[in-house]
Amino acid sequence: MPQIAFASPFIGRDEEVARLRAVLAHARAGEARAVLVAGDAGVGKTRVLDEVAALAARAGTTVLTGHCVDLGDVGLPYLPFTEILGVLAADGRFAPVLAAHPVVERLLGAGPDGAARDVDGRLRLFEGIAGLLADLSEAAPLLLVLEDLHWADQSSRDLLRFLLSRGVLQRPAGGAPAHRLTVLASYRADDLHRRHPLRPLLAELVRLPGVERLELRPLADADVARLVRALEERPLPETTVRRIVERAEGNAFYAEELTAATGAEAGGVPSGLADLLMIRVEQLSDTAQQVLRTASVAGRRVEHDLLRDAMTLPEDELEAALREAVGRQLLVAGAGDTYAFRHALAREAVYGDLLPGERARLHGAFARLLTGRGHRAETAAERAHHYRESHDPAEALAASLEAADHAQRVGAPAEELRHLETVLDLWPAVDGERRPAGEGVERVTLMLRASAAAAHAGESHRAVSLTRAALAGVGQNADSELGARVRYTLAGNLIGVDSLAAAFAYSSEALAMIPADPPSPTWVWAAATHVLAARQVGDDATALRVAREALPVAERLQVTAARADLLISLATLEGGGRRSPEGRTRLREARDLARDAGHAPVEMRALFNLAIGCYEAGELEECLPWLAEGLERARRAGLLSSPYPLEMRYLQLLLMYALGRWDECLRTAETDLAALPASGGYALAPALYVRLARGEAGAEEGAGALVAGAFDWMAALVAGIALTDAAALRGDAAEAVARARSSVAALSEGAGGPPDVAVRLAALALAAVADAAVAARLAGDGATADRWSAEADALCALARSVALRDGRSRTEDKGEPGARDDRDGGGDPGAREDVGCGAAQGPEGLAWLARAQAERARAAGEPDAEFWAAAVDAFAFGDVYERARCRVRLAEALLTAGRREEAAEAARAARETAVELGATPLVERVDALVRRGRLVAAPADRAGAAGLTAREQEVLRLLAEGRSNRQIGETLFITGKTASVHVSHILAKLGASTRTEAVSVAHRDGLL
Repeated sequence: MPQIAFASPFIGRDEEVARLRAVLAHARAGEARAVLVAGDAGVGKTRVLDEVAALAARAGTTVLTGHCVDLGDVGLPYLPFTEILGVLAADGRFAPVLAAHPVVERLLGAGPDGAARDVDGRLRLFEGIAGLLADLSEAAPLLLVLEDLHWADQSSRDLLRFLLSRGVLQRPAGGAPAHRLTVLASYRADDLHRRHPLRPLLAELVRLPGVERLELRPLADADVARLVRALEERPLPETTVRRIVERAEGNAFYAEELTAATGAEAGGVPSGLADLLMIRVEQLSDTAQQVLRTASVAGRRVEHDLLRDAMTLPEDELEAALREAVGRQLLVAGAGDTYAFRHALAREAVYGDLLPGERARLHGAFARLLTGRGHRAETAAERAHHYRESHDPAEALAASLEAADHAQRVGAPAEELRHLETVLDLWPAVDGERRPAGEGVERVTLMLRASAAAAHAGESHRAVSLTRAALAGVGQNADSELGARVRYTLAGNLIGVDSLAAAFAYSSEALAMIPADPPSPTWVWAAATHVLAARQVGDDATALRVAREALPVAERLQVTAARADLLISLATLEGGGRRSPEGRTRLREARDLARDAGHAPVEMRALFNLAIGCYEAGELEECLPWLAEGLERARRAGLLSSPYPLEMRYLQLLLMYALGRWDECLRTAETDLAALPASGGYALAPALYVRLARGEAGAEEGAGALVAGAFDWMAALVAGIALTDAAALRGDAAEAVARARSSVAALSEGAGGPPDVAVRLAALALAAVADAAVAARLAGDGATADRWSAEADALCALARSVALRDGRSRTEDKGEPGARDDRDGGGDPGAREDVGCGAAQGPEGLAWLARAQAERARAAGEPDAEFWAAAVDAFAFGDVYERARCRVRLAEALLTAGRREEAAEAARAARETAVELGATPLVERVDALVRRGRLVAAPADRAGAAGLTAREQEVLRLLAEGRSNRQIGETLFITGKTASVHVSHILAKLGASTRTEAVSVAHRDGLL
């Protein structure tokens, strides 16, 4: 792509350019890298990027540049990437590569409608673009430049997240050639207010291997002075140079504008940058000034033909005016017959100087010109912007609706929501006969559509607000079927934000609005939703009664999907629940009915319940086929980001964690977060447990961040588990107890009693309480020991009361709008899907109860080995890490009882598991026990005897393979800096001065 030529010299920035050249060199050698270039407006980001791009191009690198544009309250999905693809499509050299990735044609207006509407299609689009860039980098080193990320639309941000976290920066598998790619992305640091949507993405990206941040600080005064002198052919007085340097404050653009204004007749140096810019503009001819004013309305850049038509000037006059503006460095010529403002601030100043009427007239001209080119979907957002600014609400409404449809087709739910909200804002200002016609184009139905877009974009609270607005739109008409539908939709959305009492109230209203006789499909669906809401507030009696009443009606009316939904509810409410043979039979019937009816959300609910039923029964391997079937059906239906498939993705991660497949768990979670950033705690939870168990820095802070915002049931549960365990691991009994109790209280609110996870939380807190009691007893502080023992009794009583209750009124799921579960036995996070009335705890819950009882005995000064043996056996259903932790306690109890050989065997088994998992803190605890108890170490424990932790042993093995710190970090999912710390510890423990010597010592001593 041609680079913009700058008349001003490139001065300073030697260090920054050298750093970026080094990054390019690494990329040419096969190490894909990305640099986020930050700086204030005008500091020189574009100038540095163009300089580096020119250097790269001269070295044979393919350079592609995409720009983000500020269009106010509308967005162009994937705009910078669409620009890049347009350049590639216009160059015949790249035709074969583009043809190999047809999925990316969606962004060029090709491809079937709806191809990227679902998350699966969106993921294929992301993977297609990653594949395209990878193929381009095979032909020649590739430099991808993305400018002005602070204006990027959400879809572009999501795509960038994917490319850097799971796409082109990752080393290909199977020995394939590495990607020779560099990504340079700039953004205005001074534009990033606290709530700017780019801030969380930047915080996430800078933690990735291969991504670094480069901040362009103000130029040194000496460099600014050199720049000022180089800009003017005539010598400037030293006092003038000094004054410009002072005013510029290291900003190159300010310095250039101040220098350019020194010869203006206005005299003096203006104090405001806008004044400076306008003084320079006013030095142009009237025609050139009008060109700039017109171009400013189009945006940062404008096509020559579009500008000519908007100006209605003869071609020769337009060219003369453009030549004048380009010569004064206010406009620069770009690729494809376009012109761009030299700097975004220049465009903003010119645009801000327009008179209100002039601004509206020019926006109207551009809107009409774009419309005259045909209603192309990719221009709908621009047309909507121009029509709105020209005060033509009817055309703006129509174009915004068209833009929403386009955003939906390309899989950009956030932009679809924004355009739909624009439609709703404009709706009252447009007469009925001028509004778009068609099915679903009505205010309340548009609100419901916007609510669905909000939910799809992960904005649950916004979905609630939009549904509330729809409710206000239908009013209090008791005979309105639409009113009932809005109310039970609102009930589902409220369950999604854990407003359970309100959800029950609205589902009650919905059911009351529709008479049961004569029966209707709307009544059946209202009843099915009310069953879910009733269970959320613990009213299982009402849920059971309504479900039994509605099921025969659904069957008689042949509302097959609703019948399937009610069967699922009854499968969890009656008998032995969903883990019983009878419950599973009902769930399979519901799955088949929903599939025959073509109702994918209900089918997903049935498959989720079949999977979680196996999990609750401790049949972890049997759970996997149901998950595979459910996720495959979700892919085909385009529902991968809907609640139940999201739960199934989560359950897969949870199984990986429980079964000890921790590295796979981390990789899968990272993939899910890249493809589905809104998944939040569902992808974070099992990965967070892994990081905490491995002792990784930041795990506890990550858990705390989950509950920093508005209350979310899932986030509260995950954070409760992680923070309670973290406090216990560092021996803070008071905080562990406080965390456990506050989490139980928060999760109990509106749910009719303590959640099942209370068993696990109590057991985790009990570990710290027992440690505190033991320590006090050893110190001879009997009063403190008794106080902690009493706390242990209370916590154990809580665990017993929850685990052994005969019937539980636990809340179920969110139905179609969402899902939560309290995972029956011990409550790993997930959907609140009940196991049914009268159901007892499953294997997981009983295992946590066994551990709680063993910890209570230890706190009371009775470390009974039989209690811990029972806990070890209880966790044999599949949680390998918790079984290893119980084995360590068993070894301690056996050692106290003088059963040394058995203690050594238990310690060895625990250590083997901990080493395999990379659970460094647990390995260190076992090693301390072995040393303290003088237990015989197995031959495999030589590395531990040498003082190396489990993680250090992993690092040592990779050192022996010749891996660099960065490569070690990538393999072990840690930063290169953390890997460097581990290497330093290894050298110190082995008495080696170099990495080579450390490997030699390790081989000599049999540590490898």
